[in-house]
Amino acid sequence: MIDRRAQSWVLGSVMLGVALACGDAEPPLPQGPASGAAAADSGNLGRRFYERNFVFASLSADSVFIVPWLMQTVEEPDTVTRAARAWLARGGVWDGFYNERWGTAPTRAPTRLVPHLGLQFVVRDGDALDGILYEQGARSLELALGNANPAWTDVRGDRYQVLSGSAYLIDQRIDGMILDMARASDGSLPPGGDWAFLLSGDSAHFIIAGDSEYGGETPPAYRVWGLHEERQMQWSDVRVDWERTEAFPPARRDVPVEWRLWSTDGAIEGSLGAVSAEMHPGEGPGPLLPVRALFEVTGSVTVGVDVYDVHGVLVHERR
Repeated sequence: MIDRRAQSWVLGSVMLGVALACGDAEPPLPQGPASGAAAADSGNLGRRFYERNFVFASLSADSVFIVPWLMQTVEEPDTVTRAARAWLARGGVWDGFYNERWGTAPTRAPTRLVPHLGLQFVVRDGDALDGILYEQGARSLELALGNANPAWTDVRGDRYQVLSGSAYLIDQRIDGMILDMARASDGSLPPGGDWAFLLSGDSAHFIIAGDSEYGGETPPAYRVWGLHEERQMQWSDVRVDWERTEAFPPARRDVPVEWRLWSTDGAIEGSLGAVSAEMHPGEGPGPLLPVRALFEVTGSVTVGVDVYDVHGVLVHERR
């Protein structure tokens, strides 16, 4: 059974110092549905959805330290609704320390990151993002973005980039990697599907991204991008199957806890299993409710004759 315990934490405020990170350029809205995607959703016409997610991950012995910041903007003709959630996960324990939703007036730059309450951003000239800061009462956490690897853009126009980075806790600095991802959709393009950020030691990492969520007329297609030292790898025809599920009664749904990935040409395959999870049911008319689940996962990815032991985070969502 996966662990869903809760734990409080107190972090001290520290000074943030970091070199150039990545540009906070506005990601373009995808111009049309991906191959095999569902047709236009009339319920979303006139609305645009933007995601900007940052996931810090650091491996230590046989465990992983994870700080995901998941941010969404919904643009409508008369208003812009923003939401941000963040967790700190270590030792199999997930602590959600930020969960805010707020509205703003219409803007020409809806994808621009906007501070709110304890959430702040460190930017420099040109709107380049250097860091994410959270400070509320006695709690403080800072993520510093470092050197960037080449960005990857999929056929939907969604962008993924991995950077070096550091998390600052009290008097401790933890070095790791940060995934910066930007996705967009409108009434003609369904939101993107499940995704994962996996580390193998300190020299290899993988990104897995689905073009749509489960439950549609067409199974989601996945793409995988990998980097091992200077070697860049990409696979565009990948399937991800659920090998085992568990019931999540609050949403009256089953959620996956084991996965198998494979490409039709046999160039890549792998398996993942959940170590711990943080799950949240959404609101809806029912009987099935939306659900978002963040999993700490471990497993392996095989590329040719090379086997990578991986550890990281997988995000599953049913809207």
